[in-house]
Amino acid sequence: MQAAKDQFLLYLARNKLNFTSQRDIIFDVFWSSGYHISPEELWQLVKKHDPDVGQATVYRTLKLLTDAGIAREVDFGDGVSRYEACFGQSHHDHLICKECGKNIEFVNHKIEQIQEELARQHGFTLSEHSMYLFGKCTECRNP
Repeated sequence: MQAAKDQFLLYLARNKLNFTSQRDIIFDVFWSSGYHISPEELWQLVKKHDPDVGQATVYRTLKLLTDAGIAREVDFGDGVSRYEACFGQSHHDHLICKECGKNIEFVNHKIEQIQEELARQHGFTLSEHSMYLFGKCTECRNP
């Protein structure tokens, strides 16, 4: 966590922005949440630590965390923006149940190799990518 916070502090300093107590709380709550969190969910958790933190402050701080390379926005196809920690995290993809919203993070080296090969065949050098596979989980297929 400290390396991620140091990265955030460095980003703020480079952009002549202050590291406020509210940003500190938002960072800590986001980093410790451990799941794909929506701005609304984050705000609800942050308010337990400081009821004066506004929703707009949470949204702005999430943007800063994203710009700093600490967070990444993920889209599970349900119209809700969510964020996950990405600093110091290895790449992964997602399986998402369209019925209950369950999501599973996975890594498959064969899929990664195929993506690299496809990029090469088309003259691309990949800088980043994301993959979301949608379907129904076992529980929703067999109620």
